[in-house]
Amino acid sequence: MPRILVVDDDRATLRLLEGVLSRAGFTTATANDGLEAKERLRRGRFDLVLADVWMPRMNGIELLASLRGRKVKPRVVVMTSDDTPETLLKAVREQACRYVHKPIDPAQLIETLREVLESAGPPLPIEVVSARPEWVELVVPCTRASAARIEDVMRHLEADLTEEVRESVSSAFRELLLNAIEWGGGLDPERKVRIACLRARRMILYRIADPGPGFDPERLEHAAAGHAEDDPIGHVAVREDKGIRPGGFGLVMVKAQVDELIYNELRNEVVFVKYLE
Repeated sequence: MPRILVVDDDRATLRLLEGVLSRAGFTTATANDGLEAKERLRRGRFDLVLADVWMPRMNGIELLASLRGRKVKPRVVVMTSDDTPETLLKAVREQACRYVHKPIDPAQLIETLREVLESAGPPLPIEVVSARPEWVELVVPCTRASAARIEDVMRHLEADLTEEVRESVSSAFRELLLNAIEWGGGLDPERKVRIACLRARRMILYRIADPGPGFDPERLEHAAAGHAEDDPIGHVAVREDKGIRPGGFGLVMVKAQVDELIYNELRNEVVFVKYLE
């Protein structure tokens, strides 16, 4: 049975999380701050640490950093109500597995923890090139697990947008990111996708560059756009054979979600823009 260490300086939150996790079948222990958590980790083995960011004595980011040199270390999921790029990207730099927004949604929390515990191996390092609020830039390994981590981060960074805009941006970003990782990167963790998110007063812009040779969507056999009208689902079997997630290539959907969609000549880099006013 997975053992989870819950770290938070708020006792009510600790009791709540302890109950939620116990009912879901996890064995739990608690700590009131990073220093107490560090001591518990020294004395016992835990599969996962669920840690708040802001705590006295040693905060969650400092706790993550303290685990860096350990040969065997638990996976860490960060809880925070602080959606500033500086805070979230510090957690990315210290290789947090996932990010959970406070106040906690119990069902979503359990789903996230199970995904993290069932994932193969430790999280691959994600390079943070820029953590400025107006310019976030990352270099991400070509794995679906890395994509899920970055989706979490970007969703938090978009929290100030209206729900309609946030959903449009998130959907477009997810589709283009997974296309870059699956097609351009071939799901090879040694290959990297470069992501930039630029925020201005009147727009949000994403740029995604994959390591592939580029593509022609009309000639991709795994793309919905590449199949004739008399065989509208022919791409599904091809995608299954290639190990690519179900669904179409998504360009039609992306174009409907954003205001501008621009590819470079090789079509291995894409920019999309959503206007905010």
